[in-house]
Order: sequence, then C-alpha cells, then structure tokens
Amino acid sequence: MGIKSMKKSSITALLLLLSLLALNVNSQTPAKKMKIFISADMEGVTGAVTGEQLGPTGFEYQRFREFMTQEVNAAIEAAFAAGATEIVVADSHGNGQNLLIEKLPKHITLVRSWPRPLQMMQGIDETFAGAIFIGYHSGTHNEAGVRAHTMSSANLADVKLNGVQVPEAGINAAIAGHFNVPVIMISGDDAAVKEATDLLGDLEGAVVKWNYGFHSARTMMPEAAQDLIRDKVKRAIGRIGDFKPYKLSTPIRLDVRFKNYRPAEVLSYLSIVERTDAHSIRYEAKDMIEMSKFISFMMNYEPGLTP
Repeated sequence: MGIKSMKKSSITALLLLLSLLALNVNSQTPAKKMKIFISADMEGVTGAVTGEQLGPTGFEYQRFREFMTQEVNAAIEAAFAAGATEIVVADSHGNGQNLLIEKLPKHITLVRSWPRPLQMMQGIDETFAGAIFIGYHSGTHNEAGVRAHTMSSANLADVKLNGVQVPEAGINAAIAGHFNVPVIMISGDDAAVKEATDLLGDLEGAVVKWNYGFHSARTMMPEAAQDLIRDKVKRAIGRIGDFKPYKLSTPIRLDVRFKNYRPAEVLSYLSIVERTDAHSIRYEAKDMIEMSKFISFMMNYEPGLTP
C-alpha cells in the first residue's frame, strides 16, 4: 500500500470513528423535557347537561365520572405520544374529587380537593410548556352555553379582570400566563370553545357538544369525543411554539357582581375591597397569584369552616 493510500485509509478510519462517537453521544443525550398541565372540569364533558351528571346526588354522576376520566386520559395519552415527558392534572370540578384515580396512568400526578391558592390551576409553575383545559364551560356573562357560569352559578353574575369579562378559562389562562405558560388546547361545548378562542387566541379547540340552552345540547358520543380530544392535543403540542401566554398588565383589577347584595356588603368591610354598587365589589392585586388567593378566599371562606 502506498503512502497516499495509507493516509487516505487513516483519514477514512478517523472519520468513521468520529461518526460513531457522535452517534454514541447523541444516543446518551437525554430527551428534552416537556411538562404539560391539564385542568379538568366537568360541565364541558361529552353528554353532560344538568346537575344529574355533575354532582354526587345526581343519578348519572358515577357514569359521568367515568366519561370525565376517559376524556382526561385521552388528553394524557395524546400528550405523551406527542412528546410530553411529565404531566400534572388538576381535578377542578365540584368537590375536586371526581376523577377516578385508579384509572389514571401511573406516571402522572394529580391535584385533588379544595381550597387551593391557585384554584383550578394548582400545581402549575414556570417549568411547564403548555396548559390544556378539558371539560370547560362558558362564563356567567355569556347567554349561550351548557351550565354557563364563572366559579359559581348560584352566586356570581359577572366577573371582570382589568375591565374584561372573563370565564374560568380566562382566569386560569391569566394564572398560567403569570408563569409564562400558554394555554394550547380546550375542550367543551361550542360556546366555551368560541369564548376561549375569542379571548385567548388561536388555541386548538375540541367541540364535543353544541348547546341549545343552559340545560340542553346536541352531543357527540364519548368515544368519538375522546378521539377528537386526542387529535386536538397532538395538534396543539405539534405547534406549541405558536402559542403565547395570556398576560395581564399589573396591577390587576377584579370586578365582581354578586346575584345577592350581602356578599358585596360584607366583603366591603375589608379595607382592600371597594363596594362599587349594591351587588358589586372591586379589588386590586399586584399580580395573578395575589388575585387568585383573593378569589379563593372570596369563594371559600365561611365562619363555620372546620377543622
């Protein structure tokens, strides 16, 4: 073999060795972490239309806990398939104890029950890449939508942040936005999805039913809705860089109108609360964390709380 041939062979061998070393390094490089937060409500679940599906005294509640769990599982499966490496789920309906824990995947974590400072978003922080809302409904100011309300259909008639009427999706998106986390997908009825996209932008929306009124709707079947949720979650994560956090300018002003006058009267005894009319109050917070804690206090405090 000539000197030139030997040099050529040595160079080829060196290049091959470097390629193998590069492959080995790449194979040992850990996958990029992607944490996804899922907040799950129940009014927006496929087929849910009245209190008979939504609380422990309803004759269909146990069945609809199954459907709620299946829709959350559909979102979880799709998120992991699309590249998520960690998922936290917040059970955020009613008593916060709706999801069937034994039917959730073993490699997620679950937030349950109340009260909690970040309400329906408890568990989120700046390490998450995106937030998903499953089973959501439209807000109390909306004349359309199955079970349309914001936090309490019995007590609240209007909720605004910085002068803008917000549903629960808006409040929760603002909490996520505090941590620079965008909302990327929502499921629910047509009114809830439209309301959220109008407020938050071009997020992926899974419409699983079409409202006829507060207690009626045309609905998909559970398996079809779960397929739709899987598809929308995969699409959302596939373009996760397109979404921007919903951030409010600070200080943040909350305006709440109650259906009764006494809550406004009593809350106005706090020096930090202004009573703006017989049924309404105003509160100002330095950021959404402080705001969320005030809202949680407003919705949960009772003198007889125990233990």
